[in-house]
Amino acid sequence: MIKKILIGLVIVVVALVVIIALQSSTYHVERSAMMNAPAPVVFAQVNDFHKWNAWSPWAKLDPTMKQTFDGAPAGNGAGYAWVGNSEVGEGRMTITESHPSDLIKIKLEFIKPFAANSNTVFTFKPEGNQTRVTWAMDGDKNFIAKAFHLFMNIDKMVGGDFEKGLAQMKSVSEAAPKQ
Repeated sequence: MIKKILIGLVIVVVALVVIIALQSSTYHVERSAMMNAPAPVVFAQVNDFHKWNAWSPWAKLDPTMKQTFDGAPAGNGAGYAWVGNSEVGEGRMTITESHPSDLIKIKLEFIKPFAANSNTVFTFKPEGNQTRVTWAMDGDKNFIAKAFHLFMNIDKMVGGDFEKGLAQMKSVSEAAPKQ
């Protein structure tokens, strides 16, 4: 009887390992929103980390988080680091590419609660008097992350935050003076 239970357990563990190993080794999360503001106005909200507290969905989760800025004041080379409560963790962002009113690429490094690196891209597409902003994040998943993603849907978890952030960015951008 014990032998059958052990064989069954081994089969379950092997099957779980195979299922985890066969999961995608990358992830992609993307959301878009239309804003009634010109591309330069919306672009300015993202290109300067000092402005992120006005719209970032994570800033409101820990109003006492420690924030530091380094490098360029905005655009290429601008850096931002944070240390906060368990909801926001600890990490760092660096703008690696910035094309005015068009594209911003950010290297995102999570330190806590788990170490991970992601690439974040914001695009700004003028459509008449409006701007379509797309916020996307891509990253690699190791074996542990693949197992985690079996039970937690990163698109739903992070995508909801992207939607909140874009809605807040829309409010801030639409209230900003037009350039």
